[in-house]
Amino acid sequence: MKKVLLLLAEGFEFYEASVFVDVIGWNRLEGDHSTQLYTCGFTKEVGSTFGQKLVVDQLIEELDPDDFDALAIPGGFQEFGYFESALRPEISGLIKRFHNSKKMIASICTGAIAVAQSGVLTGKRATTYNLNPLRQQSLVNLGAILCMEPIVIDDNIITSWSPSTALDVAFALLERLTNKENVLNVKRLMGFKICQPNTLV
Repeated sequence: MKKVLLLLAEGFEFYEASVFVDVIGWNRLEGDHSTQLYTCGFTKEVGSTFGQKLVVDQLIEELDPDDFDALAIPGGFQEFGYFESALRPEISGLIKRFHNSKKMIASICTGAIAVAQSGVLTGKRATTYNLNPLRQQSLVNLGAILCMEPIVIDDNIITSWSPSTALDVAFALLERLTNKENVLNVKRLMGFKICQPNTLV
């Protein structure tokens, strides 16, 4: 079983977190049954952007990164304390542990700033929220090579630029953990329209 750790910093965006819950969960139940998702945070109950709360499975201080195969990081809003939480040294250390073990790290929107803060994006291609130049400049200041693309994959790190990319990031992570055929099957089971390539008759 491949275990995905969903990192929930205070002020995380609920939708960006939920795509990992659904995609990894659908694969566990209806796909190749090879994945399981676990949540973590600094406190047992973590507040999200817009005020909803989520109870996590584990506290960051208690978990062992070696128990997991991938790390998922949703972004969040500064107004709800996201950066104060996401840029803490404990999270940077956690990200470094995953990166040093060559495990997948998938972030959405401003989650890329937390990844860059850890130092693992230095010299790597990456993107972040594309409608606020301050977020993009933060990524550059932290050593990343800014790419104006919706989703950027460099080595074992996925970054993206807005909530609109969230589902695609979750499916990209699932593909890295399983395979393309399995992802297409999960998408079909979830009701997504699968475009077939044109064939000659």
